[in-house]
Amino acid sequence: MVIDGVEIPEDGSGSDPADTALARSASGDRNAFAELYDMMSARVFGLILRVLVDRSQSEEVLQEVFLEVWQSAASFDQDRGRARSWILTIAHRRAVDRVRSASSRARREERVGLQDLHSPVASVEDHVQVLVDGSRATQALDTLPESQRQTIVLAYFGGYSQREISALLGAPLGTVKTRMRDGLSRLRTEMEVAR
Repeated sequence: MVIDGVEIPEDGSGSDPADTALARSASGDRNAFAELYDMMSARVFGLILRVLVDRSQSEEVLQEVFLEVWQSAASFDQDRGRARSWILTIAHRRAVDRVRSASSRARREERVGLQDLHSPVASVEDHVQVLVDGSRATQALDTLPESQRQTIVLAYFGGYSQREISALLGAPLGTVKTRMRDGLSRLRTEMEVAR
C-alpha cells in the first residue's frame, strides 16, 4: 500500500511492534499507546505536513489522529491490515478533510466579504448591538450542559462537521445531532429570556 509516496507493507508476515502496541492500547494500556505514539508520530506528522504544509495545523491534526486511534483502537481488525497502514490512512484522511474544510471556509469568507462590500457601513449603534448580543450568547452558552456546549462550540467555533465531532468525542453521530439540536433550542430560549 502506498500513501503519499510512502510504501507501507501489507503482507501480514512477521510481527510488527505497532500491531502489538495497538492491540494492547485497545485494552486501555496507556503505556502501550505511548509506545505507539513514539513509534508512529514522526511518520504520521510527516505525512500530514506533506498534505497541509502548515506546521501548526499539522500539529493539530496529529493530535486529532492519535485521539481517534486511542478511541478506535478496539475496532481495528488485524486480519484486514497492519496498524501502521491503518494509522497512516486515518492521518491522510484527516489531513485531506482539513484541506477541504479550510478551502470551504475560505470560500464562505470570500462570499461574506463580497456581501459586506455591497452592504452599507454599519452604524456605531449596530456595532454595539452585535457586541451586546455576543455577550448574551456567551452567557447563554455557559448555561448549557457540558455535552451540548462542547458540541456547539466544536461546530460553530471550531468549524467541525457533525461527523468530525462524532469522531472527536467518540459519540455516535445521532447523539451528536441530538446534543446540537437540543443545545441550540435551549440556547435560543436562553437568548430570548435575556432580552
